[in-house]
Amino acid sequence: MNKKVHYLGLDVHKETIAVSIAPQDSTEVRRYGIIGGTLEAVDKLLKKLGGENIELRVVYEAGPCGFVLCRHLRSRGIHCDLVSPSLIPKKASDRVKTDRRDADQLARLYRAGELTAIHVPDQEDEAIRDLIRARFAAVCDQRQARNRLKGFLLRLGFRYTGKSSWNEAHKRYLSGLIMPQPAQQIVFQEGIHAIDDACERLDRLTQSVEDALPGWKWEPVVRALMSLRGVQVLTAMTLVAEVGDFSRFAEASSLMHFFGLTPSEHTSSDKRVQGGITKCGNAHCRRVLTEAAWQYRLKPQVSEAMQKRQEHQSKAVRLLAWKAQERLHKRFRQLSVRKKSVVVATAIARELAGFVWGIACQVKPAEQAAAPEIIRTCRGKVYRLNAEKKFEKAK
Repeated sequence: MNKKVHYLGLDVHKETIAVSIAPQDSTEVRRYGIIGGTLEAVDKLLKKLGGENIELRVVYEAGPCGFVLCRHLRSRGIHCDLVSPSLIPKKASDRVKTDRRDADQLARLYRAGELTAIHVPDQEDEAIRDLIRARFAAVCDQRQARNRLKGFLLRLGFRYTGKSSWNEAHKRYLSGLIMPQPAQQIVFQEGIHAIDDACERLDRLTQSVEDALPGWKWEPVVRALMSLRGVQVLTAMTLVAEVGDFSRFAEASSLMHFFGLTPSEHTSSDKRVQGGITKCGNAHCRRVLTEAAWQYRLKPQVSEAMQKRQEHQSKAVRLLAWKAQERLHKRFRQLSVRKKSVVVATAIARELAGFVWGIACQVKPAEQAAAPEIIRTCRGKVYRLNAEKKFEKAK
């Protein structure tokens, strides 16, 4: 017997969830109402709406509540998709936005097949991604603390004449400064302490990211991406943690779209105008790729450090990394004649994304070791943990 499919649109917030239902065999959308934002409230809702002849399919927008609800529903065998808010079709004339209307729109578009689901990482990949993003936040905090202190000193007339800041010479210069007033000396010392704390935090997080690589299932992919010039452990781990499985992209251009590195375009009739990149994608990957792209302004060569990174890689990966050096250096030199260096680096980053996709699709992730069997004994009887994570009596 065929089941009737009910499409559920959820507008998820911290305290409440707006629910709308779009039956498959109808054009209407019914508003169920507002429920609590807990998993227990969602379970109660699904128990009430489900049945033997009804299949529930749930969709909601990705937001601050994360992937907890999606993982919970999938663990119960319920089809659940997350969609990016920027990819939801909206009318230009629609100026009324409420939770109920958002839930109605999600259910209606989900039934029509107009929504594109995003990738939901597992808990381990999400943990690595959170660690990498925490390190990037520490970099921003360090830069902000340094700029705040330099602005304070400039306002008081202290000008450092060295070529570069925050090296040993600059630190010696700072250690010899005396402010005009005691209160300003306190501000200066607190600024120095803030910078030292930010540097120590950054060092701890950087070491934690590097320590998290051994044993990660995506370690072979990360090692392979490190064969590329300008891509070391932090850059490679950022790409893999943000993207996950590169093979889910059918072609390299799809990955470029995901990074937001493709140029915008306005075409009407026979007139075609291209603008800056869309920036509609993962900003973290776009940033690290742009930073790596600057390395291709140098002549192609395989340095001693790169040879060490390529030591255990296959011949196909090494050849593709060398091909990337030759092509991207040539493109960098050609484009630099007629374009600004920033524009050239962005164009090289777009092509570098294609080589990243080509290498990542050739390497498979490591097989995860089987979890150790958990055994408990009670009154001489042996109990083992089954697939449902419940202890049952061993035979």
